[in-house]
Amino acid sequence: MNDSRSIFERWPKPLPVPPLAVLLGIGGLIAASTCFYTIPAESEGIVLRFGEFTDKVPSGLHAKLPFEVDEVIEVPTQRQQKLEFGFASPGFTNPDQAGQEPELERAMVTGDLNSALVEWIVQYRITDPEKYLFDVRDPGLTLRDISEAAMREVVGDRTVDEIITIGRQEIEETVLARVRELAERYRLGVTINQVQLKNVNPPEPVQPSFNEVNRAQQDRENVINLANGEYNKAVPKARGEADQRIRAADGYRFKRINEAEGDVTAFNQVLEQYLKAPEVTRTRIYLETMAAVIPQAKQQIIVDDSVQQILPLLAPPSPQVVEVAK
Repeated sequence: MNDSRSIFERWPKPLPVPPLAVLLGIGGLIAASTCFYTIPAESEGIVLRFGEFTDKVPSGLHAKLPFEVDEVIEVPTQRQQKLEFGFASPGFTNPDQAGQEPELERAMVTGDLNSALVEWIVQYRITDPEKYLFDVRDPGLTLRDISEAAMREVVGDRTVDEIITIGRQEIEETVLARVRELAERYRLGVTINQVQLKNVNPPEPVQPSFNEVNRAQQDRENVINLANGEYNKAVPKARGEADQRIRAADGYRFKRINEAEGDVTAFNQVLEQYLKAPEVTRTRIYLETMAAVIPQAKQQIIVDDSVQQILPLLAPPSPQVVEVAK
């Protein structure tokens, strides 16, 4: 089918140019969509205008210049973050949390030239976002480097027994102080909250021998503790028995002294009466003595050379008190 129209007539007509109002509306929508932003609750926003720091904003809804004139960087200042050395926990979101070569990080040499596998955690919080972003290149990597350097320095001054057993707390405190000092010197803008040793083990080839040594040391400690327990049980018991016998002896001593003093007082009183009336006192003493002795004699037979017959003397049923007239 022949088309008699010219090529210019058959060419499709161009689309109509949109009016200026439509272009301005589209531009306004784009600008409006880039003018507002939201900072999460546990973060702060660093505002850059043409790449230069201009402001620090708290969490919430804020406005900025559109078309990437203002750029906002979110910094989690209220979030507790951590760095892991020698191992990596699954599902972490902080890119600096785990190292690239954990096997090399945990291999260390102690002060007594032994090898140890040390795993630890550094917990920190970003407190100055401006310093954290602009004063140091790669602040997370820098913090990892100074933490590893501090740990290797401290481990290199201790024996392997101190690192694995009794010196863990001291190592944590020393490394924490050292990392805080270096972070302040490098102006990292972070606060180091805690350094925690996780697993500290000897190298795998010597672990069985090391475990046997630990078991022997634990058995030794158990025997010492049992001996101390027996000592603490026997010694106080012996001391208690000794104190009890000393107190009994003191009581018996006081009793004998008091009885002797009482006998002396009674004798002096009798002597005083005897000096006043010797015959009466002698007779009274005789009668009191006989009243105390005769009831204990039960049935007695008195024999005299001048007696022709035996006279039985019956014991009275009870002691009789003989009153002597003065």
